[in-house]
Amino acid sequence: MPALIRSASLTHYAELARACGLDPLRMVAEAGLPSDCLREPDLKIPADAVRELLERSAQRSGLETFGLRLAETRRLSNLGPLALLVREEATLRGALDALARYGALHNQALFLHIEEVGPQVVLRQEMVVGRGVPMRQSTELALGVFFRLLRVLLGPGWTPRRVCFTHTAPADRSVHERLFGPRVEFSHDFNGIVCTAGDLDALNPGADPVMARYARQVLETSLQSGATGIAHEVRQLVFVLLPSGQCCVELVAQHLGVDRRTVHRQLAHEGETFSAIVEATRRELVVRYLDDGTQALSDVALLLGFAAPSAFSRWHQTQFGTSATSRRKELREKSISEKRQ
Repeated sequence: MPALIRSASLTHYAELARACGLDPLRMVAEAGLPSDCLREPDLKIPADAVRELLERSAQRSGLETFGLRLAETRRLSNLGPLALLVREEATLRGALDALARYGALHNQALFLHIEEVGPQVVLRQEMVVGRGVPMRQSTELALGVFFRLLRVLLGPGWTPRRVCFTHTAPADRSVHERLFGPRVEFSHDFNGIVCTAGDLDALNPGADPVMARYARQVLETSLQSGATGIAHEVRQLVFVLLPSGQCCVELVAQHLGVDRRTVHRQLAHEGETFSAIVEATRRELVVRYLDDGTQALSDVALLLGFAAPSAFSRWHQTQFGTSATSRRKELREKSISEKRQ
């Protein structure tokens, strides 16, 4: 089943598309989306189709920062019911925990992982999609929206330590610096925002614990009624754990609070296996890394959880019937060809 996203993700898409000389109705139709998605914010539409729409819009308009400009129009209310809980949490830590737990109600393809290392915190935001495809626009839209949310909670003067993207830098960074400030970096091994531990515990003076409790009850009911299953949770953890070289079912089970047998049993109930999820995730990620072209193949091997480049090379040959070097060349040529069309 494809990951779904609320059509609120396309708020103000029509206006931006027209400003760029595009026909928004024609664009959404080409992406296989209903025209109602531009008017009704609570429709559930395929996240892959939205991603394709944004990439195609950027390509045809010649606007490399299409997704980021869309993020500049966002408000907290675009998160729907989740916005109520986020706004009423006592601290940013509470708000982020709410986003991590209930974010799938807004976007099943996006997940938030919080890593605390001493005084530094990495708020890693990643997308889980069905194929290895271009994701610059959807990634920048998602991270731009997330940054604006942090500014709402921490104040308009708040600045992060770093804003990181896995893709390469654009020819013109002015839009990025206008939205994020000067601390934007590209060609990283994760997409996310780095801040301080003190930011997480900043108090929200307007928090209402009674309203937060009510909102959590509503969201919990929605989450349980539309649960995506353990395979979705396992896949998110595999994305996070692969670069550590410790992506094993035992560690995934530990994160989920169950034992490895329970993970295997519940995955089998959904027609999945742990090894199949790991392999599918690697196939998706390797296309991203090879297409981007900024990572050395030895680094790609580590990001995919291989102990040595030779193991990665054998795996790639088995999976794709060609070497990683040849596949990188093929993807680059395909990308250049698509941009010329």
